[in-house]
Amino acid sequence: MKAALSLALISALSASATKSISDIKRVTNLATVPNKFIVEVSAPAALASKRELGTPHEQLYRSLKARKISFDVENEYDSPGLFVGAALTLADTQAVSKILETEGVVAIRPIRTYARPKPVLIKAGISPKDAGLPDAESTHVMTGVDKLHAKGITGKGVKIGIIDSGIDYSHPSLGGKFGSGNKIAGGFDFVGDGYTGGNAPTPDEDPMDCGGHGTHVAGIVGANPGNEFNISGVAPDATIFGYRIFGCEGSTNDDVIVDALLRGVKDGMNILTLSLGGSDGWTEGTGSVVSSRIAATGRIVTIAAGNEGASGSWYTASPGNGIDVISVASVDNVVIPLQTIQVTGVTHAPIVYYATFPLPVNGTLPLYATSKTSDVADDACNSNPLPADTPDLSGFVVLVRRGTCNFTEKLANVAAHGAKVVLIYDNGRGFAGISVGDYTAVLIQTEDGNFLAEQLASGAKISVSFPQTGGTVNFDDPKGGLVSDFSTFGPTNDMYFKPALAAPGGNIMSTYPLAKGKWALLSGTSMATPFVAGSSALLLQFKGKNAAVGRSARTLFQSTAATVSSSKTDNDPLQPASQQGAGLIQVYDALYATTTLSKGELLLNDTAHFAGKQKFTVTNNGKKAKSYSLKHVAAATALTLDKNSFPALYPVPVSANVAQVSFNADKFKLQPGQSHEVAVTVKAPTGDEAASLPVYSGYIYVSSANEIVHTSYLGVAAALKNTKVVDNTDIFFGVQLPTILDSTGNPQKGAVNYTFVGDNAPTLLWRQLFGTPALRFDLVDAATKFTPTLKTRAKDSHVISFTQKHNGGTFAKVPILGPLLELQYLSRNDEQQETAQYTVALTNTFANGTVIPNGTYKVLLRALKVTGNPTNEDDWESWLSPIFGIAA
Repeated sequence: MKAALSLALISALSASATKSISDIKRVTNLATVPNKFIVEVSAPAALASKRELGTPHEQLYRSLKARKISFDVENEYDSPGLFVGAALTLADTQAVSKILETEGVVAIRPIRTYARPKPVLIKAGISPKDAGLPDAESTHVMTGVDKLHAKGITGKGVKIGIIDSGIDYSHPSLGGKFGSGNKIAGGFDFVGDGYTGGNAPTPDEDPMDCGGHGTHVAGIVGANPGNEFNISGVAPDATIFGYRIFGCEGSTNDDVIVDALLRGVKDGMNILTLSLGGSDGWTEGTGSVVSSRIAATGRIVTIAAGNEGASGSWYTASPGNGIDVISVASVDNVVIPLQTIQVTGVTHAPIVYYATFPLPVNGTLPLYATSKTSDVADDACNSNPLPADTPDLSGFVVLVRRGTCNFTEKLANVAAHGAKVVLIYDNGRGFAGISVGDYTAVLIQTEDGNFLAEQLASGAKISVSFPQTGGTVNFDDPKGGLVSDFSTFGPTNDMYFKPALAAPGGNIMSTYPLAKGKWALLSGTSMATPFVAGSSALLLQFKGKNAAVGRSARTLFQSTAATVSSSKTDNDPLQPASQQGAGLIQVYDALYATTTLSKGELLLNDTAHFAGKQKFTVTNNGKKAKSYSLKHVAAATALTLDKNSFPALYPVPVSANVAQVSFNADKFKLQPGQSHEVAVTVKAPTGDEAASLPVYSGYIYVSSANEIVHTSYLGVAAALKNTKVVDNTDIFFGVQLPTILDSTGNPQKGAVNYTFVGDNAPTLLWRQLFGTPALRFDLVDAATKFTPTLKTRAKDSHVISFTQKHNGGTFAKVPILGPLLELQYLSRNDEQQETAQYTVALTNTFANGTVIPNGTYKVLLRALKVTGNPTNEDDWESWLSPIFGIAA
């Protein structure tokens, strides 16, 4: 199961192979911790009648030992009503089924790995206060937070637990101290500095941050005003606890996240916020389940939706997939504090460049362009090297056009000629932060770069300088207020409405560890999530810190959000709800709403389980009678799969075919305190091929004279069970999938014997085009004959062949020699190097550790389709491997 967050944009798949099979490591790659599981057991009350004495944990351990199951206890959880269980390391993974059969066991789930969040770092450093910056942060103005601060609503008395990389509480804008009575009043380090996700944690009482991410999150929640950038947190008077779950490097795991969640409840947090996650598309992970249960009790839980917008739809992140949590998408900030370049030699206004702090360049330097025109696509790339007569560039600021190759390749080539400072001008891709490694380089806008290049080509002598003070400007982002490109697309594979809503997350200035520069401008749903956490603190201060308010928070924020267009062009459709959720949070409107809705989202499901008739209740909580009218506005329909059943990558194509919506009555009047039930009938759109898996969505607005609220709907105009699950093409790697890699890392051809000594062993390689609730590999005899559902396509038969087809027999009738691997709720793959495929390194043992006798065999893969019935063989995809031999 994939667990990573990345902002890298991926180019669309071409007809040729997009990845090299030689890059695949022949190791097991499932993003779970080998042999480690979390076992959930019944609460003590459910076991009171049993004769055994002791805790539920002790009863569990006795039962496992009685079944001769070997295990080690890694952690215990004891929060009746939320989660009771233990994290175990099993010597024999085949024991999973035995454990599930043990009395008192509710569930057993693998421990997932979650990669460290990777927001875009624009710049970090210390800068003097600049009078040009606004007194009220633009994100607060976008959402009405500024108006609440003006009324004294600042989150006072509310406790927020931040589960992240820790907090640098020595930061003056975070209070400068740690402990009771301070802004950062408590917390816990669950892992220690040296924890990487693959070693044992070393917990302690000090949640100091050595990474930076958690400190940035804390500033968004509650930074004190009156700092260098004239910004404040959303809830500057809230009390913050820091729960550290990441070391200085590496990842973290499910068992640690659950520990932190339950500790936050024990410590009395009103709000828990997690700016982390891993794309898996399912609501069933342990972190998702526990988070949802906590939210159901009335504590508000906000979790990042993920930064995988580049990878297309159906890729929501856990634990944000928790059914009752608030999963948060990102909208770009309307204003970014950026720096300017002064230009001499030609007439031109100061040029904006994408950095939070001035480049450390003193004096005025001449400008040199690596190309004479502004239309050279591969400027300074390896494919277009700088000429031999290029001068020593150490005394110049060098101008290079963006395009074709990555930034560091360009920078390395100009650095080879002495360049120390580089301006990269955009080629229309978009003005944004860029990754430049250890080089001194920034991005400027297309029109500015074109102008400079053309002027230099005409013979102008241009010099530039970088003001070290007074050069900060508020840049109006052309994409400000729109959903961030990187923000993940839903829905979940089981058709839940994720993300729930959006908040400002693109280009956010906040606190950073003092050792790393004090301030940083970052982008990600990691930044949007604490904004909603802070907003929730304002809600609880205003309406009361009680469970009813907490449980209503998601619906209230959804129904009062501002729906977001797909562009700033008039008459363009709304962005699909599968990316923006209910829209951009409007905190002031939420707190002062006098009309409330019983539902913030209507789940329509797929065509096979269509729930097109829905109801929700409108209540007038105001002091005067109100007349209401209903209006439906559809969002663009996302066409989520391409013609090969591959996920459609960003920008996800959209269709104008939308749902039709009707009401039992589109006008009604309510006296104060009265309610009205609205009956909604939705007709799913037609006109798009079901194979494209069209995800349609929209909004039903409830309008009165001075107020508009809405509920959102989402469905898919296809039957999910018809969606292809396992890739059986040669598109991605140039070889037919699934396949077995031999000891050289190449697809096995013909029957091959393996000794299982050193590297002489086979590796299973496959890709998931869609999530699957269940996938298993079983060992069968080499003589097994049946027709798998995943057959070789005729045009690909030259690459690698499946076993020849035979008449008769289905996998349901195939004698199984023994299970090799069984997985549940597996995510689809994406296009990134580490998560483009799944691999399992085979051994000469079954899942229970029993040695497989020497002989010839095949592997049978079975993958259950989404919504499929596991007892119906037609609901499974199947594949039969080539013959291989064990000669150990």
